[in-house]
Amino acid sequence: MTDDYSKIIEERIRLGRSFITKFSDDDSIPESYQTDQQLRLPQPPLTKAPMTGNILDLPDDFSGLEIRSDFLGIINDRKSHRVYTDKPITLTELSYLLWCTQGVKSIRGKSYATLRTVPCGGARHEFECYMAVRKVEGLEEGLYHYLPMKHQIEFLGPKEDLQGFISDSLSGQSFGAKASVVFYYSCVFYRAEWRYGVWAHAPILMDSGHITENLYLAATSIHLGGCAIAAVEPDIANKAFGLDSAEETVFYAMPVGTVDPSDEAAENEFYAFVKEQGL
Repeated sequence: MTDDYSKIIEERIRLGRSFITKFSDDDSIPESYQTDQQLRLPQPPLTKAPMTGNILDLPDDFSGLEIRSDFLGIINDRKSHRVYTDKPITLTELSYLLWCTQGVKSIRGKSYATLRTVPCGGARHEFECYMAVRKVEGLEEGLYHYLPMKHQIEFLGPKEDLQGFISDSLSGQSFGAKASVVFYYSCVFYRAEWRYGVWAHAPILMDSGHITENLYLAATSIHLGGCAIAAVEPDIANKAFGLDSAEETVFYAMPVGTVDPSDEAAENEFYAFVKEQGL
């Protein structure tokens, strides 16, 4: 690739990423503009390669889980939970949550796309899932990465003061540090940019919602609870998970843990300001 063409690609990527936070007037995009897919450039890998050699197979038999089948009841009961019982979840429950949110059902073409348990624009699935595991039976406390192609996880290593890291990475929202596991979602930008170019911001934003809504519903279906969080500190999270912050960055998170209906009063404390301010 020539230096001039490399500069063009770099500028295209820079423009596309700027649209994540600042939408563009289409008139500013030249009529001759083409995405890298239209230019027939090689597509990026469908998933990230393992980062370590410490890989663990996940159980894929969910028949032993008490999974609710009343879909309307699951929809009606779904809500954000910020109070957790501090009891561990099982490895099978973690496996179930990962499968429901990022599981690969099949591969289309010669590794053209993965078809997963969540919808995604162009089947690009531009996200990676990392975890801060605090209380999962059978797992060492620490940081993990999901490998969806084989439904495995890899242990990235322990994290000193894991609860402090969770709280700091969630902009001081310390309730997340009491969850059994915190899911951190990163975006590998070029997976979407290859197909959508400078318009990649739209599917990225929509697709992130698909994942967390599935996580909400999956957690509710096995009597767990969680709360999606946009106030993530990417520098802190990226450093912990070994991400470069440019090609890939954490931007979304969701703590999940065991919940108790009797904690309803404590849950309501998070909204005490509504009553205090007469809103």
